[in-house]
Amino acid sequence: MHPPHPDPLPGGEREIAPGGQRARKSAFHILPGWPLLVGLIVLLPVLRLLWEAGDAAVLTRVLDSPVTWRATTNSIAIAAGATLAAALIGGPFALLIGLTNLRARTATTFALILPLMIPPQIVAMAWTHLAGSGSPILKPLGLAPPVGTANPVQSSAGMILVMGIEHAPLVFLALRAALRAIPGDVLEAARASGAGPWRAVRGVVLPLCLPGLIAGLAMAFVAALGNFGVPALLGVPAGIPMLPTLIYRRLAGFGPSALPEVAVLAALIGLVACLGIALQTILQARIASRLPGGARPLAPVPLGRARMTVELLAWGVLALLVAAPLTALLATSLVSVYGLPIGFGTLTLAHYREVLALDQVGRAFANSLLLSGSAAALLALLAVPLAHAMALGGGTGRIARAVGVLVELPHAVPGVVLGIGCILLFLKPLPGLGVSLYGTLWIILAAYLVRFLPLALRPVQAACAALDPAVEEAARALGAGPLRRLVTVVAPLVAPAAAAGGLLVFLTAFNELTVSILLWSQGRETLGVVVYALEEGGSPTLGAALGVIAILVVLAAMVAAGALGRRLPLGVVPWKN
Repeated sequence: MHPPHPDPLPGGEREIAPGGQRARKSAFHILPGWPLLVGLIVLLPVLRLLWEAGDAAVLTRVLDSPVTWRATTNSIAIAAGATLAAALIGGPFALLIGLTNLRARTATTFALILPLMIPPQIVAMAWTHLAGSGSPILKPLGLAPPVGTANPVQSSAGMILVMGIEHAPLVFLALRAALRAIPGDVLEAARASGAGPWRAVRGVVLPLCLPGLIAGLAMAFVAALGNFGVPALLGVPAGIPMLPTLIYRRLAGFGPSALPEVAVLAALIGLVACLGIALQTILQARIASRLPGGARPLAPVPLGRARMTVELLAWGVLALLVAAPLTALLATSLVSVYGLPIGFGTLTLAHYREVLALDQVGRAFANSLLLSGSAAALLALLAVPLAHAMALGGGTGRIARAVGVLVELPHAVPGVVLGIGCILLFLKPLPGLGVSLYGTLWIILAAYLVRFLPLALRPVQAACAALDPAVEEAARALGAGPLRRLVTVVAPLVAPAAAAGGLLVFLTAFNELTVSILLWSQGRETLGVVVYALEEGGSPTLGAALGVIAILVVLAAMVAAGALGRRLPLGVVPWKN
């Protein structure tokens, strides 16, 4: 609870608050409600969707359809299965990296997080090539399924496995963050009471991590529920309808006339996602533990002579779940004819030359670079004043912190909800301007700005919270006004965090598919859309080549973000330990 602030000094500044903490005033003190305006703008697509889904006649028609409930049941069941798989993969890795003296933790974390950074359609494509009858990895070993039989990953179990691998990093990151919040004194107190190291971990540390684990499970469930790339490439061929693919097929088949129905379907996804988040909140509230802050972290538990065995096992799992499918994707892109065994006589770069020569690929690269780069730059700039306002005292700070909760909603709900909301919001010309964003690149950019604001905001929040108030106070004492302090003092100090947030936005938006597949139009394709179209259209080698190129771009951006890691608060770059 903040102490009461004294009366403001002339000129609108405040004295240092009791306890040495200054109640800083926003650079935007003339308009103290500006963060609220940002929050309302961000929520407009979701509010527009809810308005459209409220039509009673359409609601009844959609909910009476057996296809709706079949897709809903499949979506919930497969998302739940994928969440369990994510917990079984991400949970043990979080405990190993967060609790033990495992070596090469940064490299292990990087490899584990990689599937989350790679677009889901490329992950699904990689697994399709790995497990199919023409697998360049399994076929030479005699382990590929017979020609003409169904691909085993094109099934419910396959979708659960692939989405579980893709979303395991969400469980890993949440659980690792919970482990970092536990002070080392807790474990040492248990050890002093006679408990062995593993008994202390099992009896003391793990129960304290439950809120973090639940948060990770909720994020994995919501991400799996709204995943489009994996169900489109693995579920549709198997005849397994899910809500995201049902929405896409309705919209692709009937166009804007289907908007009322797909709005109801999108609202249904959003409702299930919100129920999952609400359940997470309730469970966390029941088992939340209050831990003292500022204590030293947990000391690593030694693995002893088992360390080498554990490390080999961990890297073996990563090789099977991450390296094998990506190797199959690379091999497919290099083999001259799909299905041939890879060798010196079948290797070729022709598919790369061919795919890069396609007009639609050139446009897609340009569009994706423009959209993801613009979104990254704009959101990095917006995050600085918004995060700074959230660190303030007074009314502006309280409003900004409330807005910080609101802007999480478009990122928390599945992307199809936001995509349909943007179509409904921008289908008609903008009031007073007579210009429609529908069918242009700008509607995709608007969706990216709304969806990825939290990614840019979180690193800058951490950096602003770590700033010493005395720095701004010294600038104020020298006569610098609020705006000048923001530009000349705060912005340079948090610039690395803003750059890292921008890179995270770029990483996520560059190959994004779930929103783009609903908003793109002819000539305005994004890279994720083209990769999906090549694979779905029966050009596996070209799709694999473009997928490898997209992965290389992602890796380059991850390396750039990692280079900033030494100058950022802990946890901003997720693979830095």
